Parts: sequence; C-alpha cells; structure tokens
Amino acid sequence: MNPVLNEPDSPFDLALRPADFEEFHGQTKVKDQLMVMVEAAKMRNEPLDHVLLCGPPGLGKTTLANLIASAMGTRLHTTSGPQIERAGDLAGILTNLAERDLMFIDEIHRLHPSIEEYLYPAIEDFRLDIIIDQGPKARTIRIDLPPFTLVGATTRAGMLTAPMRSRFGIPNRLDYYTVEELQHILIRSARLMNVPIEPGGAHEIARRSRGTPRIANHLLRWVRDYAQVKAQSIVTQDVASKALIMRDIDEDGLDEMDKRVLEALVHKFDGGPVGLNSIAVAVGEDTSTLEDVHEPYLVMMGYVKRTPRGRVAMPSAYRKLGLVPPHTGQAELF
Repeated sequence: MNPVLNEPDSPFDLALRPADFEEFHGQTKVKDQLMVMVEAAKMRNEPLDHVLLCGPPGLGKTTLANLIASAMGTRLHTTSGPQIERAGDLAGILTNLAERDLMFIDEIHRLHPSIEEYLYPAIEDFRLDIIIDQGPKARTIRIDLPPFTLVGATTRAGMLTAPMRSRFGIPNRLDYYTVEELQHILIRSARLMNVPIEPGGAHEIARRSRGTPRIANHLLRWVRDYAQVKAQSIVTQDVASKALIMRDIDEDGLDEMDKRVLEALVHKFDGGPVGLNSIAVAVGEDTSTLEDVHEPYLVMMGYVKRTPRGRVAMPSAYRKLGLVPPHTGQAELF
C-alpha cells in the first residue's frame, strides 16, 4: 500500500531534501515566481511578502518553505494549525521571531478561528494584542513584533476563511509531477542513497508514484531493499516492476485500497452516485484518508468523478476492473 502522505517528514525524507532552488526539480512556475519574490525582497532590503502554498500532500510545500528561508538567509520556525491551541502558543512562537524570519504554518486551514483573529494584526501590522483576565478585570497587552514573513501551507485551500486567504494575495498552487520530473528526482535520490539504478528502473518507479515525490522516494527505498535481497542491489526496470508488484502497486500507481474503492463503487453501489461515508464503510477505511490520500489521484486519473450527489465511477474505472462500461451495454467481463 502507498505510504500515508500527510505523515510528518521522516529523517529519510529530510536527508533527500534539496538544499537550494537549483536542486529543486519540478514545480517550475511556482519556483520561478518564488525566486523572483525572494530576489526582489533582498534588493529592497525588506521582509518577503507572506506566501501561501496550496496543493495535495507530498508535493514539496515544506521543502519550498525551507528553500525560501535559505535563500533569504533567515531562520524558519515551523508549526502546524492543530498544534496552536491557545493564544499563548501563538504568542510564544511570534515573540521568538527575529526580523525577516519565516514562520511556517502547515495545514493552516486547521487553525482555530479565535487563533486566526490573533494572527491577523500580527501579519498585517506586526503587533500582537493579547487579552489578559476576563470580565471587568480584562485588559489588553500589545506586543510589537519584528517584521516577519508568514508562509502558510494547505492541502485544502477551499477550507481557508476568506479573511485569511486575503492576507496572502496570490496563492501558489503546486501540481502533480510528470513522470520525467519524478525520474530526475529518483536518480538524484538514488545517488544520495548510494543505490545503483538504471534509467529504466527510475522510470518504472516514477510512473507508479502517483505524481508525488514523497511516494517516489518511499517506493525507491522499498525497491532498494528488494534489489539488495533478490537482484545484486541493482535497480533495473524488471527489478523495480517485480518489487512494486509485490507491494500490490500496479502499472498505473493504484494500490490495493484504490482498487477496493473502485470495486465498491462499481459492484456495491452500481457505479454511484454514492456518498464518501458509504464508500468508507464498504472498504473499511476512514473518510479523511480516502479524501486526502486516495480520492485525489483517482479523480485526477479519471476513474472517479465528484458530483453534488456523490462519487461516480467513470468508464475508465470499469475498464480498469475488466468490465464494459454501462453505456456500451450490460457490464460484463471482457
């Protein structure tokens, strides 16, 4: 099964992270825009404007935040929306910032509304107003903050409140990677891991990596182990294919759970429309994992369609399962 995408970066992921923008491959449009913003801020000798990074998990949002801090020559202070539970948590982070430092909030759409209210004056006017006590004894303490940059990352841009979204201006949308981009990343990762890999082996892993570098690197680690035990440690196309088949990852990058979702849609719900909760019960998985990990790729590949009434199996889903799509006649085995 493919690795969970929204898990924290492991030491393995950190070791493969690019050190600068030149080493970062893919997301060319976003990278070029960020490099222009960084260079302009440095020329004006000003803090960088606030940055919002949007896109599915595993595409490099945290890596880009680190690269921005490195290019600006400042420190990066990392936290996430669920970790900031009280105003005091936010104050503790903000008061430790130095001028032009970057504050990176992952999953920023999960900030509590009351925390957002505290954050607005901090990112607009670089001040923090904290209310002490309650009732008649309540008083406000104002803390001046050094100019800093907020870098927000979100996998669900639609869940950001309008006031929060407006603080960032133009969002930077990260898209899935091409097979060629992933192949380039895998060859670099293999070199850092001292793994002998042929171009065909890297291509085989890349095309089964769901357009996501994090998955590609995790699959490379598995293929490395397989090659070491069964193939004299050399990753060829044949070795990569056999290793990934052992993990139930097919030639299109679908894993066992993806196929169970398609089978449930087609066989249990007659192709839909059906709600996500019903699918989750049918396949024995929670809705958040289906929605964040499996469904985006199935939608992107054209197997599933989201509609106001629920999820619908597309003709390619029937063909993937060896069935004739309904519009060509009664679904039957080829």
